[in-house]
Amino acid sequence: MITSVFKKSTPLNYSLVVILILVFFFLFQIHEPSWVGSYFLMFQKISLLCFILASFFMINFIVKKNGLSKDNGYSILFYLLFLLFFPSILNNTNVIYASFFILLALRRLISLQSLKASKEKIFDASFWILVASLFQFWCILFLILVFISIIFHVSRDYRNWILPFIALLAVSILFLTTSLIFDFDALKFIQDRAVIDLSIDYFKNNYENGAFSIYVSVVLFFVVSMLMTLSNRPQIVHISYKKVVAWFFIAVLVFILSPDKSNDLLLLSIAPLTIMATSHVEYVQQKLNNEIVFYVLICCSLFTFFSQL
Repeated sequence: MITSVFKKSTPLNYSLVVILILVFFFLFQIHEPSWVGSYFLMFQKISLLCFILASFFMINFIVKKNGLSKDNGYSILFYLLFLLFFPSILNNTNVIYASFFILLALRRLISLQSLKASKEKIFDASFWILVASLFQFWCILFLILVFISIIFHVSRDYRNWILPFIALLAVSILFLTTSLIFDFDALKFIQDRAVIDLSIDYFKNNYENGAFSIYVSVVLFFVVSMLMTLSNRPQIVHISYKKVVAWFFIAVLVFILSPDKSNDLLLLSIAPLTIMATSHVEYVQQKLNNEIVFYVLICCSLFTFFSQL
């Protein structure tokens, strides 16, 4: 039934997912209603909701525009289900903002395969990654993917290798200017965030631990599926899928290195996992298997969401 509903991209699919996002977002927010009396906090919640909705449409745009998915609604459904694993994400401004800017960057990097306006795409991707790193410092590691993309597509032009450093200069100037306007110590801001913490003992309760464990199991299933079937995919999308896999592992590295660790940081890995999950469902082409995948994920998502409220 689920595969039949989302087999084609229709206004009904998008409307259903948007309604579900609103429902789950407000279910989580009313759990802690302290923000209701503050106009600033209310504005912050609305901005978070807007960024979350924008992220859904961005991931849908990425997979459709670059031929990583057929004309269906699987990607937005998977993104919603993975998001529900960690409801506290819906309250984490830094991670949501950083994830959205990373999506903007990856949209440019994956479209680099067209070789049109390659310099603009490399600069834009580097710029957005560096902006994301201001919210979550170790997002700066996604610059690795910029250089991987350069190697895949435009390595012969030396100017392409310089563009990420020009973007770094541009973001640094903007950041220093902002620090002068708002009178805060830019150097201390970076030093406080450029810290490595490898410990993974942050779980507040067994439900967070359980959600993490289930998510890791789901990750292993879809990542192994992608790696084992990649050689059988159309040649034209091989490089794009390789970048998606690299994107995922860099997101895992960001999670491992970041201080103040929490499940929220796994949001950075949800977009590439969504693409791999969508690809798996399209590749299998067996309705019963795909229905099982969706129903298992729905049960896991709902259980982890409501158990952590």
